[in-house]
Amino acid sequence: MNIAIILAGGVGSRVGAGIPKQFVEIFDKPVIIYTLEKFQNHKYIDQILVVCVAPYLQKMKELTDQFHITKVKWIIPGGDTFQNSVIQGVNFLEDKVNNGDIVLIHYGASPFVSEEIISDSIRVCCEKGNCVSATPVFLLMGNNKGDHSNKFVDRDKLMALNSPQAFKFQIVRDLYREAKQKNILDNIEPHTTSLMFALGKTIYFSKGDQTNIKITTKEDLELLKGYVLLEKFKNHEI
Repeated sequence: MNIAIILAGGVGSRVGAGIPKQFVEIFDKPVIIYTLEKFQNHKYIDQILVVCVAPYLQKMKELTDQFHITKVKWIIPGGDTFQNSVIQGVNFLEDKVNNGDIVLIHYGASPFVSEEIISDSIRVCCEKGNCVSATPVFLLMGNNKGDHSNKFVDRDKLMALNSPQAFKFQIVRDLYREAKQKNILDNIEPHTTSLMFALGKTIYFSKGDQTNIKITTKEDLELLKGYVLLEKFKNHEI
């Protein structure tokens, strides 16, 4: 099976909407639903687990019913960090999936993900055991010295890492077990990829693109409006 873990546990204070950004409505539909629809409509996604900010659990259930997101099988409360939310999702699935099943971890506030990105994530994970959606860095790069830069960074040696991040279940489960045994979970940047680097693991690349952004600011919400209108135009809905 291919199971998507959709992380909807953040508050998103930088958006300034007064509610978690994943629940902000764009054309009468919350951001999280745009994201979930991408996985609902993908033929290779079998089930979805939503890890949700705790006060919105009931709201999340109501939304999945309202918008007919039938692949959502479970909605559970999230942790206080990205990493803890992933851990809770992985632990929850322990007795529900097989070791070789694929888990795709994706931000709930990243509704721009494409069918092709999801498909390639599954393909590479099947072959390699793990992968992260990645794109080359196209802008010029320099080191960060606070308010200035004094050293060129070769962008050809860099890749921008995004979501979805895909793992065979046994690999991601054992990753967190090893990190807990080595007592490093609280000492590194709270993301699964940075945890893999800290443990000396190799991360494989799957397809990404520059449009697959995460909603972080008010301006990003405006981009989502434009994206939705473009999709409607392509589908002859407007």
